[in-house]
Amino acid sequence: MPQPNLILILADDMGYSDLGCYGAEIATPNLDRLAASGARFSQMYSFARCCPSRAALLTGLHPHQAGVGHMMTNRGSRAYQGYLRADAVTIAELLKGAGYQTMMSGKWHTGGEYVARHAETWTPGAPGYPIPTQRGFDRFFGTLAGAGSFFHPHALMEDGEFITDYPDDFYYTDAISDKAIDMISDAHDSGSPFFLHVAYTAPHWPLHAWPEDIAKYEGAYRGGWDVLRQQRHEELNSLGILDPAWRISPRDDDSHPWEAEAHTDWEDLRMAAYAAMIDRMDQGIGRILARLQSLGIADDTMIVFLSDNGGCAEYLAEDGWINSYVPNLPDGRPVFIGNRVGLRPGPADTYMSYDLPWANASNSPFRLYKHWVHEGGISSPCIVNYPALITDPTVIHSPIQFIDIMPTFAALAGADYPSEFNGNAIQPVEGESFLPALTDGGWRRQNPLYWEHEGNRAVRLGDWKLVSKHPGDWELYNMIDDRTELNDLSAGEPDRVSTMSRLYEAWAERCEVRSWPLS
Repeated sequence: MPQPNLILILADDMGYSDLGCYGAEIATPNLDRLAASGARFSQMYSFARCCPSRAALLTGLHPHQAGVGHMMTNRGSRAYQGYLRADAVTIAELLKGAGYQTMMSGKWHTGGEYVARHAETWTPGAPGYPIPTQRGFDRFFGTLAGAGSFFHPHALMEDGEFITDYPDDFYYTDAISDKAIDMISDAHDSGSPFFLHVAYTAPHWPLHAWPEDIAKYEGAYRGGWDVLRQQRHEELNSLGILDPAWRISPRDDDSHPWEAEAHTDWEDLRMAAYAAMIDRMDQGIGRILARLQSLGIADDTMIVFLSDNGGCAEYLAEDGWINSYVPNLPDGRPVFIGNRVGLRPGPADTYMSYDLPWANASNSPFRLYKHWVHEGGISSPCIVNYPALITDPTVIHSPIQFIDIMPTFAALAGADYPSEFNGNAIQPVEGESFLPALTDGGWRRQNPLYWEHEGNRAVRLGDWKLVSKHPGDWELYNMIDDRTELNDLSAGEPDRVSTMSRLYEAWAERCEVRSWPLS
């Protein structure tokens, strides 16, 4: 089989049930079309947070092994240095050695810290601040930072140069799609296979969207988050993605009944803006698919779509969490920071999030959110479309993890994973190729799955998951009977808890995981 083109599309902070083909009411016809002729994984797992997930995705290693055990701040050890390690090889570096053109459009967030209000500290390309073109990508358009305005993003770069001037109709999601399309055309003209990483920031806060997209959803969420959670759960069951025997998790304790909400019209608007961001991303993906079709290479291209973690419950300025905004627009107008009741979300001079109750609906039917390693924080939709290999649409229930993308792409490209690269001894890849799962419904991953982020920890061994929400005790769940993690079996299974906790501790020591909070 000839080397296929490879496209890896990543959404940002999008919940498990936020796509039409995963139970949502949001219009995602293009992703739904990929799912209808491809494969959907019901148990694809991220690493609970933006940059750790991206580091693992790009390297096939656990986040700590890749250098991003927490976030972008350098914490003084190689597992927590805040940028990709030299003893990790990226997918782009691997595929470039196999004859691929390598391109990226979108969010990087694996190369040091870029706080919006401290541009004087930015040193892109210097030691500790690698940019994509230093880690295997021939071309790069996108942001180096983790979040920011969709209309005036900071730390926006094309190849090695910052972009500071924007046209009046600039919107980052559209720009990511446009550049991806241009890159595909240029790569096709050269005659070589290509790897393209399309890393959207949608639907990460702030809630920035075009008015016409928001208008499509305004009023759609006046039924509230409780009804939405139930509707999505039922749809996931009918699609065959979940087992109907799994009960939906109770409404989060930090949420409240929709009937008790005093600002229903404003809350409807916040969720409408969030939906609009996903809708616009899907529109861009549709244009990417159209370009592949017009070039006659759609059948020769594998496309994988993921989200980097579960829905985000952060409330922003009100709970003290915000570091990625600039206080004024280029024309001097102030930016209104935080979730101000009655202020319409969407425009460039606002900076809002959609908050915990809606995130609870995004992650339906699971518990918790981004940051945590219960199912709501790590469960990602995963669509794989490759007409040359997948002939019948299918839902695959084998558990896989972000680190499995690297070996899968390597197998398709015929690329040998190196033991040495650029003079550095390279760590062995941790992931496993899931290519056999696309043709064999009985395939199962051989090794356990592990997670750690901010002291939240978990290990998945076969059908069992041992998990802890920091600083709590271990909880034990059977994922066949209870994937929504409602029936903790740890008290009745002390031997299993002991065995699995020892597995976790051995992994944590090998990956140089430190206790939380970090000193």
